[in-house]
Amino acid sequence: RWFMTLPLMKYLIYTPSYHSLHHSKVHTNFCLFMPLYDYAYGTADPGSHQLYERAMKGEAAPNKAPDVVFVAHGTELLSLFHLPFALRSFSSRPFKSAWWLQPFLPLCLPVVALLRLFGQPFVSDKHRLKHLNCATWVTPAWGFQFFIKREFSHINRKIEKAILQANESGVKVLGLGALNKNEALNGGGQLFVDKHPNLNVRVVHGNTLTAAAILQKIPDDVREIFLTGATSKLGRAIALYLSAKGVRVVMYTTSKERFEKIRGEARRQDQKNIVQATTLEEGRGIKDWVVGKHCSPKDQEKAPKHATFHQFVVPPIPETRRDCVYTNLPAFALPKDAKDFRSCEMTMERGHVHACHAGALVHALEGWTYNEVGAIDHTRIDSTWEAAMKHGFKLATVQAKAIS
Repeated sequence: RWFMTLPLMKYLIYTPSYHSLHHSKVHTNFCLFMPLYDYAYGTADPGSHQLYERAMKGEAAPNKAPDVVFVAHGTELLSLFHLPFALRSFSSRPFKSAWWLQPFLPLCLPVVALLRLFGQPFVSDKHRLKHLNCATWVTPAWGFQFFIKREFSHINRKIEKAILQANESGVKVLGLGALNKNEALNGGGQLFVDKHPNLNVRVVHGNTLTAAAILQKIPDDVREIFLTGATSKLGRAIALYLSAKGVRVVMYTTSKERFEKIRGEARRQDQKNIVQATTLEEGRGIKDWVVGKHCSPKDQEKAPKHATFHQFVVPPIPETRRDCVYTNLPAFALPKDAKDFRSCEMTMERGHVHACHAGALVHALEGWTYNEVGAIDHTRIDSTWEAAMKHGFKLATVQAKAIS
């Protein structure tokens, strides 16, 4: 902005607000690159500079709050360049740590340090879906910080600030993305709802739809699964849902206490379908592994031939078994009437979002008035899935692949 205050700059620099007057008034501001000629020949709109000043102050157009905000965070350091306003062409393709980005890695370090000290939640992108104005915000935190316990309070303060800012501005639904809803961090968002019980904005972790997407990839004729990450938020919901459908769920966990707690939540007649495994060896005879915890190549060898690994672990497990099938992480293609989703959501194809993001959008489209935080209500999985289908969401098309 200071550059435009220099003498004569308004005659030399062509701004978007300057050109907008040509489209709104037609017979003015014709010059495409340098306003000088419009001023020389009398076709410059006299209000051009005033409109520029108002635009810089955010007063040129009404500043309407989005209906839905999805709060993401940084992943690896080089994901900084995947922000839409950093490298637009790069952000329009699925993120990949390309070789040509490596020389820029040292530049990321001071940026990370500055954001750690002074960073605030910021707007990354804006979109539309049907009647909803949508936005993606980013909290200034990176993947590695979520695994450092002393960073928890710092990260939660940033998320809390985003929630309060959204609440004050009139946002209806705020979705927590990826690790922003980590159970150890804030109990899947429960911390913020408990601390601020009078919020008007609905806080949504979106994991009900994530669970639905995982379950949809498991064939209807499967009668037994081996579940890792079994006591996590998603693992618990999958165990309770499938056991109620008559599926035998072998939960891999060494914690008898946590296992019994989840088993005790099932209906009495379904509890017989939930059994504990304390070693991966116990999954040798089960062809459907539902994986919610890192599974090394050595661990994968415990699965039988032609097994299917249904994943909900981040990052995805290495695909090392040539005789097995690996499903991809749960994601959705957006409805056809979604607009301005020009950037890729990390490794997603353009026009696709992670299931938790889709969950926040569905929550807003349905006008649900409850907070979706904490433990997943497994009794809502079917209705959430049906709502997503009704609004035109589709499970990501590449659903399973075997190594060739």
